Amino acid sequence: MTETKPAVLAGATGEPTLLRRHAAGTDSARSVLFTVLGELVLPTGGEAWTSAFIDVFGRLGVEEKAARQALMRTAADNWLSSERVGRRTLWRLTPAAEQLLRDGTERIFGFTAVAEDWDGRWTVVIARTPETDRAARHMIRTRLRWAGFGHVIPGVWLSPRSDRGAEVLQILTQAGLPDGCLFAAEYQGGGPLTAMVGQAWDLGELTRAYDDFIITFSAAAGPDPLVRVIDLVHAWRRFPWIDPGLPAQFLPAAWSGTAAAKLFARQHADWAGEAIAEWKQLLART
Repeated sequence: MTETKPAVLAGATGEPTLLRRHAAGTDSARSVLFTVLGELVLPTGGEAWTSAFIDVFGRLGVEEKAARQALMRTAADNWLSSERVGRRTLWRLTPAAEQLLRDGTERIFGFTAVAEDWDGRWTVVIARTPETDRAARHMIRTRLRWAGFGHVIPGVWLSPRSDRGAEVLQILTQAGLPDGCLFAAEYQGGGPLTAMVGQAWDLGELTRAYDDFIITFSAAAGPDPLVRVIDLVHAWRRFPWIDPGLPAQFLPAAWSGTAAAKLFARQHADWAGEAIAEWKQLLART
């Protein structure tokens, strides 16, 4: 799936916009569009005019051309349908998009950065890829990372989550690895689990990401309610995919993820209502 990198503009106050603040190359107009769809469009009827999207993207620092390309490419992938009404275009979520966004919302807002009810079982994936098959190796590495799996040794991946089975089997199929295996296992003895966890996941890097989130969203918020909430959700939504949600016994005593999750929940509760109200006013004007 090819994504167009949006041009990034400075905000009216000279402060960094959403796309400028995140690491270079990690964001795209389509990625931001899915945040807008889940946070604003899905809860308010599932449809919006092109002009409403362009307005929001402009506030976020994304140029109109990139916004239009994101809409068209998302529609080409059957996540949106369009209807011409005079000279205007109305975009609607498809049933598949509604399900995708509901599932994503549940995962994003249900994530607490720690496995509070862990039963001691691990999900283990054995997926060896030929050295010459770079595409399969890349897919396995990136997709399993995004599913929260840690790489223990070549071909072996690990997660404390028990709800990733269907996702893993889909990844193995798409990577063309019919011999890949999925297991549920319990630790029986041997080397310390803490050492294995430290090898599988870079908790230092994850801590720095959480600390950056906390610094960013503990600061005074800007005046635009739509920018505030889209920026917040867009920054948070990656954590449920890059953080495996480890049990507390494998985490630092003062785990930044817990503080970040509480901050996200608190700020979203404070900001979401005003953002939805502003979005409804925008729809009425456009």
